[in-house]
Amino acid sequence: MSDGPRRCVVPAAAARRSVGERASPARWRAAVLAGMAAVLVGCASGPRDVASGTAADLKTRSDQTEGERRARVRLELAGAYFAQGKHAIALDEVKLALQSQPDLVDAHNLRGLIYGAMAETGLAEASFRRALQLAPQDGAVMHNYAWFLCQSARHDQAQAMFERALADPRYTDRARTLLAQGVCLVRWQRLPEAQRVLSRAYELDPANPFAGFHLAEVLFLRGEHERAGFYLRRLHAQPGGGSATSLWLAARNAQRLGNPLEARMWGQRLRDRFPQAPETLLFEKGQFDG
Repeated sequence: MSDGPRRCVVPAAAARRSVGERASPARWRAAVLAGMAAVLVGCASGPRDVASGTAADLKTRSDQTEGERRARVRLELAGAYFAQGKHAIALDEVKLALQSQPDLVDAHNLRGLIYGAMAETGLAEASFRRALQLAPQDGAVMHNYAWFLCQSARHDQAQAMFERALADPRYTDRARTLLAQGVCLVRWQRLPEAQRVLSRAYELDPANPFAGFHLAEVLFLRGEHERAGFYLRRLHAQPGGGSATSLWLAARNAQRLGNPLEARMWGQRLRDRFPQAPETLLFEKGQFDG
């Protein structure tokens, strides 16, 4: 167990929804749960001064009060339950953490995620706002709040919050935030901006399969099929070989390029790896525009 707080950010996988989909409670839950196995990955440890949002003096376990230790245990339990989709239990653990340490920023942040997953949008927003009140410069909170605003179709507010997080030179999770911002821009049909943002995300983290996929998707939508094919080939050369969605995009892109042999090659990989996927059915029917 860590001595300090963990900075929780909605992972890139949580943004893995089809472009153009409208937000709904069910899709919000699916988007969040898609990446909850990694919700604490990349969290930076270290106590902070909540009044300023900056790092406080170096502390060790012996500096923690009993209440702070209890709050940390409860918060880690809440994160584990949330990762399992047990939202009510996770919420109870967060409440207990806040009873022990009412100003625990990570608890308010995680409570916002939990309420968002439960489609309690008013309570989710209140939690994110409280977290930002305690730590106005917290990039992790701004990221999660921006993603929440994106899911709520509050486009301009989401964009402003993403930019606010990215403007902080101390914020270290820029690739993740750029990816989430890019996904939202695609959903709003702002494709030139989305391409620019996703290109930056890819430059910062070229091994991230979600950055590669979403950049290729934007290029496909903009008719830049040669460039889309380049990123799709790089994506599928990585261990794991992509997903049903990315293989189907590769097949469609090859078809648009007038290369039916390559399209069939991608379709065969799709059929072999994901025989029951909806994308496989579309391939079998030859519905490349479906």
